[in-house]
Amino acid sequence: MRQDKVSLRGKLVRDVMKNMMDSAMGHKFQTGEYRMNPVEPAWVCPDEYEYEIVEMEQFHMEYLRPAEVCTGRVVLQLHGGGYIGPMKNIYRDFAVQYSRRTMGGDVLTVDYRVAPEYPFPAALEDAVKAYRWLLNERKYAPDKIVIAGDSAGGGLALALVLYLRDHEIPLPAGVIAMSPWTDLTCSGESYETNFDRDPQFGGTKDNMLYHSSYIGEADPKHPYLSPVFGDFSGFPPVLLQVGSEEVLLSDTLRVADKLRKAGSRLRVTVYDGMFHVFQMAYRLIPESREAWEEVGVFLRIIYGLRRSPSGKAVRRVKSGRFTPRKKMTDI
Repeated sequence: MRQDKVSLRGKLVRDVMKNMMDSAMGHKFQTGEYRMNPVEPAWVCPDEYEYEIVEMEQFHMEYLRPAEVCTGRVVLQLHGGGYIGPMKNIYRDFAVQYSRRTMGGDVLTVDYRVAPEYPFPAALEDAVKAYRWLLNERKYAPDKIVIAGDSAGGGLALALVLYLRDHEIPLPAGVIAMSPWTDLTCSGESYETNFDRDPQFGGTKDNMLYHSSYIGEADPKHPYLSPVFGDFSGFPPVLLQVGSEEVLLSDTLRVADKLRKAGSRLRVTVYDGMFHVFQMAYRLIPESREAWEEVGVFLRIIYGLRRSPSGKAVRRVKSGRFTPRKKMTDI
């Protein structure tokens, strides 16, 4: 599925981003310097939620739960940042969105170890431990867990499911991947065709995509590192979202093709004119809000929730394609 109309706001935000990337500040963003040491104000948890830091042996997790609500549903969120950036406030905001989209579900976000201090497979090891924590410590049923991630976190989400399947660990109910980085060899067609179009990572190879410290001494084609080279048989339902301008477009489309051939239930949407992880701009552009609406429909179908928070009916189709009767605007 492809969204073929770009909003005026979407074009403006894309152009502003391109202008920023052409500056010295943009170079620091592309190479990951800003991601490695973010300076942000303290995040304020909404009043209707409980927020807990869970300390693990080598990393920590952030556990968001609606106050006085227990649905048994949970989203395991794996944040982006090129495997070199830690947890940021935008992912705490994402956690609130995922909770609302699951109609009161919990969200566990993993602040996994990052490179260069901790190359592959550190992030994957932490993601596995977080998933086991949900199963064994908090007793969530596998069919109530959805794994979600963006960018590097989207690739990590797919790698995690590959690992779980290969090690006969019960699989989650579904996967959401926004602009996933699935090919650390940077070999997809769009790395060339979108080279001059991507407002964030285009026009240069002097960026974190081509110089990933997360690879370390590993083979960049290892499926747990670059899921695009994996076997997707037996996967749960997957939602993939990507912007048409991204150099990472092929990372999504190649995985989608493998999922289809493996017989997996799949929804893939290319948002025309959009940039890398445009979902972050949900306060600014309609394309981002539409993407989050799509996430909500996917989650409600996965969890068997037949109605939206507004009471509008949602059609369920066994083929894996799904469409809301009316677009929701509750963000």
